[in-house]
Amino acid sequence: MGSRKVTFASDWQGKNITVAGLGVSGISAARALAGLGASVTVVDGGSAAAHEERAAPLRGEGISVRLGDAETLPEGTDLVVTSPGWKPSSPLFAAAAEAGVDVIGDVEVAWRLRGPDAAPWLAITGTNGKTTTTQMLASILEAAGLRTAAVGNIGTPIVDVVLEGDDAYDVLAVELSSYQLHWAPSLRAHSAAVLNLAPDHLDWHGSMEAYAADKGRIYEGNQIACVYNVADKATEDLVREADVEEGCRAIGFTLNAPAPSQLGVVDGILVDRAFVPDRQKQAQELAEISDVRPPAPHNIANALAAAALARAFGVQATAVRDGLRAFRPDAHRIEHVADVAQVAYVDDSKATNTHAAQASLAAYESIVWIAGGLAKGATFDELVTGAAKRLRGVVLIGADRALIREALARHAPEVPVVDLDRTDTGAMSEAVRRAAELAQPGDTVLMAPACASMDMFTNYNKRGEAFADAVRELGSTRA
Repeated sequence: MGSRKVTFASDWQGKNITVAGLGVSGISAARALAGLGASVTVVDGGSAAAHEERAAPLRGEGISVRLGDAETLPEGTDLVVTSPGWKPSSPLFAAAAEAGVDVIGDVEVAWRLRGPDAAPWLAITGTNGKTTTTQMLASILEAAGLRTAAVGNIGTPIVDVVLEGDDAYDVLAVELSSYQLHWAPSLRAHSAAVLNLAPDHLDWHGSMEAYAADKGRIYEGNQIACVYNVADKATEDLVREADVEEGCRAIGFTLNAPAPSQLGVVDGILVDRAFVPDRQKQAQELAEISDVRPPAPHNIANALAAAALARAFGVQATAVRDGLRAFRPDAHRIEHVADVAQVAYVDDSKATNTHAAQASLAAYESIVWIAGGLAKGATFDELVTGAAKRLRGVVLIGADRALIREALARHAPEVPVVDLDRTDTGAMSEAVRRAAELAQPGDTVLMAPACASMDMFTNYNKRGEAFADAVRELGSTRA
């Protein structure tokens, strides 16, 4: 860490750096840069008590914090470091552009802070599955005996991890959002994966093309492998457009039998035809489908992507198997809550968009679907059309439930629909009770809302907890 601090300080010591945002990543960046000799000012439009509480410790450390004004660029600013959620159209950034001041994100700061012997990054992005895949990858790397951590858009802020020093880790599993990639122009990963692409955060990016372009930044300068989804041509197109290091390979993953330079599935076995001596004739067995939890199709795809990145780093096949066996997904990601009266209840509250819900719905044969919330501009015709044959019934909740109800009327008019016009704390309990009335033995009651949660809940975690509580309540009444 010492050599990196000297290098960075020689470039930035005494420079005036404005940090946009008083969230976790903003606070981390502010402290790191102040510790490296910069004069730091944090700006945030909020001025509530919670903001003042977060600001107080920073001010005690000599960091200036300006609350209630997120638009004016502090005088003398040399560089702006933004938190990921700030839109490129923010007035602060327009002021920075007018003043000729660069804007970068915390991931870019972390990349610039790395020393010459720093751990390489195996990077992951995509509309859905990023966190699970990153955690799977970290589990595989740990099973291989490597010092690693799952960082970036999850866990410890990546700036803090990098500042632990070049010798703290052998390799990092890095989840990156489209926001973070937008503000990270010099990032160059060892290998990277784009899991899938579907419309999301278009209000932030402005268009699907801009969203895809930001996702595609993850491939720029890759050294060993650009991992893409064979079933999602848009991800392969991003590989073709990327400027990579000489010798970097395109590696596909598929739920079908793999072609050369791909990972895939054969007779219930995850196999590798990419990182073997003879790709034309050989396939290396990695793990069984039963080693993946849960073994839903989209999660098997996540496991294949994680395996591809691990294999690109030279990890042995046995470590892929052991890492997948050891991995346990986070809560509210296609999580089996309980069986009640021979009906399975599954919490996929993390399915906050149609693409995620589509993957979740594809995992079960006969479903009573609990859906709804904030649609964020999404449409539901394609989702309903694809799932119609699997639906036993639907219970709709949330502010934009009418959009789903209308899609069901168009594409699945025979499916019974319960429309709950309530947002109080008992709404989820009623939703579960009504779903139980529609379900038959062998069915799955699946909460995969296809919408954000903030109309009724603080976040998707609270929504998932409410569902689980309601299922347990149902179970106690039917015990």
